[in-house]
Amino acid sequence: MVVAAGLTLTGAAKAEEAVPAGWQTVLDQAKGQTVYFDAWGGSQNINDYIGWVGETVGERFGITLKHVKLDDTASAVSTVVAEKAAGKDDGGSIDLIWINGENFAAMQEQGLLADGFATTLPNWRYVDIANPSVTVDFTLPTEGQESPWGGAKLVFFSDTARSGSVDDMPKSAVELLDWAKAHPGRFSYPTPPDFVGSSFLKQVLVETVADRDALQKPVDEASFATVTKPLWDWLDQIQPVLWRSGRDHPQNYPAMKQLLADGELDIIFAFNPAEASSAIAAGELPDTVRSFVFPGGTLGNTHFVAVPYNSSAKAAAKVVANFLISPEAQLRKEDPRYWGDPTVLAMDKLAPEDRDAFAEIDRGIATLPPAKLGPVLAEPHPTWMTHIEAEWQKRYGT
Repeated sequence: MVVAAGLTLTGAAKAEEAVPAGWQTVLDQAKGQTVYFDAWGGSQNINDYIGWVGETVGERFGITLKHVKLDDTASAVSTVVAEKAAGKDDGGSIDLIWINGENFAAMQEQGLLADGFATTLPNWRYVDIANPSVTVDFTLPTEGQESPWGGAKLVFFSDTARSGSVDDMPKSAVELLDWAKAHPGRFSYPTPPDFVGSSFLKQVLVETVADRDALQKPVDEASFATVTKPLWDWLDQIQPVLWRSGRDHPQNYPAMKQLLADGELDIIFAFNPAEASSAIAAGELPDTVRSFVFPGGTLGNTHFVAVPYNSSAKAAAKVVANFLISPEAQLRKEDPRYWGDPTVLAMDKLAPEDRDAFAEIDRGIATLPPAKLGPVLAEPHPTWMTHIEAEWQKRYGT
């Protein structure tokens, strides 16, 4: 049996005990099936992790996992939309999709997802359901149509060898604007609709909006301009002092990370608290990089996998989703040597040896402990993001 470093055989075995009635039938149906897993392919460590998942489910369950690497999840959504329009209600080209936020909202609204399955998975019993973001995605109830497989929290990074102590770094969006004005050309953000770039816009929006409760409801077209005015005022001020005077933006987080490594940027950010330590371990960033957050809070959410309604391998897709929330797979994923993505499991639901294995993870020199990550700012309703991305393109797109 292949196990992640630190996970005991006892803990892995317990993950297979007390399976729900009918699960053996799912396993029998899954054997021999091929799962086309559409997932972002822009990070080598994530690609390697998915590769490990594929090897493991192949050995244990006879499933072939094909990672379809995406630049933008919206393209996978468009594929399922086109297949439904063409009447292809069976034998779809996508069996599992890494998704959350506006893409989930679009698929759920258009009936593009399989019936709720997440709560029927054997390993669901380990999930931290006390965390509301594992059952509510950007204000929308998931209805079991998504299975959580990782957490996310916006964290900033800086190279202390150049910029000094992170204690002196900005502590809010307002302070970041002041810092950027004092250090022109040393900050930027990825071009929306890149996920990390769009998330940064939401961070600024949540911090500057007059009434945060308005963001928990669908966009009101009549008040959109008024509600979002503080965001555009902030962006208008920072635009001329961005990297390359705002004429260009990094394509995505890996590009932004490279700019930090090359000394062109002094502050970058990611949606993973362990990203800096992972990059240091991989030799992509110097070991003088450290993390910081805004004391008032940064954006946080959960990301999921879902099964399209017309998947040709629903049983195997469910088996893969179940493996992704096993203590074994979650332990490996949280280890920054492999990914560093925060777990969605509740430690008090795990076997003692598995809890110990999570506690013993070396999260790296640049990773903030959970107690220092600060408050979580709730994601706005997904309609805000689609409207903001469109408005951003009008104002700043090339």
